Amino acid sequence: MSEQFSSGGDIDLEKLSKLPCLFMQETWHDGSQQNARVGSIISAVKAGSSTKIEYAYDNSIPPLSNEQIKVVQSEFGIADFEFSRTHWAVKDVDLFKVLLRYLKPRRQLPTVFNISEVEQIEPTLISVMMPFDLTFSGVYEKLKEITASLKLHCRRADDIWENPAIIQDVVSLIDHSRVVICDCTGRNPNVFYEAGIAHTLGREVILITQSEHDIPFDLRHLRYVKYLNNSEGLMALGNTVSSRLETIINA
Repeated sequence: MSEQFSSGGDIDLEKLSKLPCLFMQETWHDGSQQNARVGSIISAVKAGSSTKIEYAYDNSIPPLSNEQIKVVQSEFGIADFEFSRTHWAVKDVDLFKVLLRYLKPRRQLPTVFNISEVEQIEPTLISVMMPFDLTFSGVYEKLKEITASLKLHCRRADDIWENPAIIQDVVSLIDHSRVVICDCTGRNPNVFYEAGIAHTLGREVILITQSEHDIPFDLRHLRYVKYLNNSEGLMALGNTVSSRLETIINA
């Protein structure tokens, strides 16, 4: 294998860069698990005794924990010590075959609407679920303002029209979102349904409401943000949601 990826005694970085990669952070001594990502090397250049690597993750493949990788480490040919050493290694294994066989079982798909078999979350997309009512316009504008300040993109289902059925647009928006904000004000059944979809798909959900009595019983164990629909109240809402979004995005 060494001979296959060397040229004139030097490592053939161009040839190595064409291989699919599994990028992993070291597993810390306290046992905490880091995320691993599948991707590719864009360029690799020798700089003295070091190698400068430019790389990109494949966002169509969700993150994997080091713990998941350890389950199939023998398949990957990864020794125990490699989980705590910074290095670049070549393994004689089909990366995607192992991932498909062990780590990415097909999720059961719904029949009422369509979702893709592989999650394709847009890292900067924040979706808002709220009644389509003019009284919520100021709330939505404030949420757009604070998400923009964090370099995030905020959308609502009525911003898009890509499918004949509105439920498909709503579900697609939720499925592609990093975070879903649900306004429970007025006990709108559509919002509750959408919150359920977001929770089922494993999205981070921020609940907001103008009245604590509008939070349904099954969700009262979750934290929510209560706000007043006036200039002062919306400013406070923006500060609280902004802080929560920063925590989620930086986690």
